[in-house]
Amino acid sequence: MALVLGAAVFAFTFFTYRADIREARARVSTGSTLVQTRCGLIEYAAIGHGPPVLVIHGAGGGYDQGLEFARALTSAGFRVIAMSRFGYLRTPLPENASAAAQADAHACLLDALNIPLAAVVGLSAGAPSSMQFALRHSDRCDALVLVVPAAYVPRPGGTAPVHPAPATEFLFETALRSDFLFWAATRLARSTVVRGLLATPPTVVENASPDEQARVAEIMEHILPVSARRGGLLNDAKVTSSLERYDLERITTSTLLISMADDLFGTFEIARYTAEHVPRARFISYPSGGHVAVGHQPEIMSEIAAFLKTSRAQ
Repeated sequence: MALVLGAAVFAFTFFTYRADIREARARVSTGSTLVQTRCGLIEYAAIGHGPPVLVIHGAGGGYDQGLEFARALTSAGFRVIAMSRFGYLRTPLPENASAAAQADAHACLLDALNIPLAAVVGLSAGAPSSMQFALRHSDRCDALVLVVPAAYVPRPGGTAPVHPAPATEFLFETALRSDFLFWAATRLARSTVVRGLLATPPTVVENASPDEQARVAEIMEHILPVSARRGGLLNDAKVTSSLERYDLERITTSTLLISMADDLFGTFEIARYTAEHVPRARFISYPSGGHVAVGHQPEIMSEIAAFLKTSRAQ
């Protein structure tokens, strides 16, 4: 009997995983375009009409993460262009995948789309290349928004600006190595994934509304297929572990920074420090919500839309 029960559990797990990973692969196989640029192939998707907003996704993302985050901007009259950074989904990982090289690739994508000027929204690990874009291509950057940014901040003892929790390192070396392991982790160790990868206190999610709990669950689900994002994840780990201070005082575009005080990656201090040194910067903070801004997403999108409209009017 035990053998039969074990076989049934194995079969159920196997077929459930196969169905879920098939759905994940199908989801990212449509809805995007692969374009040849001066910087190589870049995957992107565009929705909406109006002034262009280039969305630079965070770790574990791709064009899909960018679209999901910024979709609400389309109802505010913006055209959202979400691209996959180096090593994510169908964008290849070049030999030089530094933040500066990624910033140049952002400009190359705009060139390929015949867009001379765009606002840039950088999420988490997308912040370094977004900031480099504002520095290296200032004439192309209409406005800059950095949400829970991975960037430099001086810390006591010279510790790393972004401080992943032990759970983050554990998941990176285990669950993020395969689609099946990550899929299993989201079902058997959900709190560990919320804390380690989403850098959000699990109690914040547990106390959130059903809609917000569903949004957090979707963020986790949409990291699959992790195998198609592994190269980008490894590169992001390399970039964010050696962050240097950029010449913040030379960022001349209007800049908005947003973070939560309980972000377990420590981006609150980063955002505040950056806002203090970028001449035309504003910092919006929330006391809770973690790295994925639980309970604040609609408000944040409204703030971003209002900021972008004001920046264009200046």
